[in-house]
Amino acid sequence: MSSSRLSVVMPAHNALPFLNDSIGSILDQTFKDFEFVILDDASTDGSDRVLREWEKRDSRIRLLRSDRKLGLSASSNFIVQNSTAPIVARMDADDTCSPERLERQWEILQTRTDVVALGTLCEGIDASGRHVRPRDRWRIVRRSPYIPFPHGSAMFRRSAFDAINGYSEQYAGGEDQNFFFKMKAVGRVVTLPDMLYQYRYHSGNATFATANGGLDANKHRYADNAGDIAAFYMLGAMRLWAGQPLRILPQMLAKRPFKPNLQTIMALASASLGTVSPRTLKFFLRSLIRSRDFLAGLTVKDGRAYEWHLK
Repeated sequence: MSSSRLSVVMPAHNALPFLNDSIGSILDQTFKDFEFVILDDASTDGSDRVLREWEKRDSRIRLLRSDRKLGLSASSNFIVQNSTAPIVARMDADDTCSPERLERQWEILQTRTDVVALGTLCEGIDASGRHVRPRDRWRIVRRSPYIPFPHGSAMFRRSAFDAINGYSEQYAGGEDQNFFFKMKAVGRVVTLPDMLYQYRYHSGNATFATANGGLDANKHRYADNAGDIAAFYMLGAMRLWAGQPLRILPQMLAKRPFKPNLQTIMALASASLGTVSPRTLKFFLRSLIRSRDFLAGLTVKDGRAYEWHLK
């Protein structure tokens, strides 16, 4: 059994061609005392061969395999339950992180006993690794039911994971949101505004399935306007920043009736502009994000952890 102070856990299902970059970014961390537990969740694209090669190259890697696809929630539970350290860091198999990520998060958990989980802000990259979406510190100052950080950037206490019985497996998508909502019941969930994680927008991202699943789940629930808009936002953002055609306006129009509110109007306007000129929509959104990030930066400072506040 490993005596490492930290367990890094990474479920992987058909993670090529990004797997090498993700694994390399963890092994290059300034914090070295960790085990790296990787689950091959029934991959069929050759990920298993790549993972076996990495396991031979670094003794910190411990490879697990499931012969059937567990899915988002069950794979997340399985891999944490098979980790050994009191602190767990999540990593997603298509993203990358900065070399000091683990060290910076570890320091927070060592000095803040009231914190049970934390993540970091990110920048968005596309399939080629090109920077496409800037950091957004506004996510920290807003009050929102959505966590400010990407799931893959999280670090948490194993004791808190056990206290809440891990991820709720009845969720086909949105299991991360529910996980951190439950975490808030046992301690503080905080965000580092430092840009220590790179979230990849691409066609194989699990967000595609999550967003489409959300739309299917609400197919006959037109009253759930907020749920539909959130699902369309996720789907549209993933396609836009991945450099793919937006193609959500016909879906939105077919989803009528929507509640006539500001959220709906903005979503329809963005979808329309993205259909006509994706480049213009990207320029507008980058300008908006940079402006609100600058304003948030007047009060939000790098190096300090900020608590996630719900509405």
